[in-house]
Amino acid sequence: MLKVNVPTLKEPRPKKKSSRKIMVILILLFIAILCVLFFRSSLSKISDITFQGNVFATETEMLSASGLEVGAPFFGTSSDKVETRLAKLPSIEEATVKKSFPGSITITIKEYPLAAYQLTSDGSLRGFLANGTMITLKNGTMPMEKPILTGWSSDDPNLGKLCTVLAQIPDSLTSDISEITPSPTLSYPDRIKIYTRSHFEVISAISLLPAKVEYMNTILEAQDPGTLTMLEADSYIPFNQDEGKENDENDTTHP
Repeated sequence: MLKVNVPTLKEPRPKKKSSRKIMVILILLFIAILCVLFFRSSLSKISDITFQGNVFATETEMLSASGLEVGAPFFGTSSDKVETRLAKLPSIEEATVKKSFPGSITITIKEYPLAAYQLTSDGSLRGFLANGTMITLKNGTMPMEKPILTGWSSDDPNLGKLCTVLAQIPDSLTSDISEITPSPTLSYPDRIKIYTRSHFEVISAISLLPAKVEYMNTILEAQDPGTLTMLEADSYIPFNQDEGKENDENDTTHP
């Protein structure tokens, strides 16, 4: 009899790759469902917006500029974009945005310091910031130690320069200054007149003021009221000297 060799059947291998693909698809589907549920839930929305450090800019102005609102997507706008938008407001020098999950945003504002103020004809109070921006001040915020700026036009380029200089000078050195007016000349386009609470009249220039202000205060404390010129060369003439001359002339004319 002939012997027939029957081939041995191979055992089927487990379909490992197919099982892994199915598992990956299920995981991705589960993640997608979670994402949909998350972004539709209140956890993904802004629930609280807090501003701190602002004095001149109102919350309404800052909310409008920032583009943020309660209920908007928490991850919809980056912190850098919000900071850039807020820095465009005239009174804001810098803004720092901090996001705290879930839903809380805290914005710290750094504003330009107040350099001087102005009383308008209708009695309202306006302030000048260090960058020359004019703002309306609230009642009770009048800084008495700051000088009044009078006679300045809003488009005068020296106005912004003066505000920047005043903001850099310590209050202790400007506390005696009551009023500053423009007094330009051909030699000194940024020439100014300063009137003090101690009854001095000081003639100087915006560009020279930072270097002269400390010496100016020394003269104000040591001398009688008079006219103090502080340009390239300094000079001082007391008011009583003029009065003395007038008295001498009167005595000569009327023996």
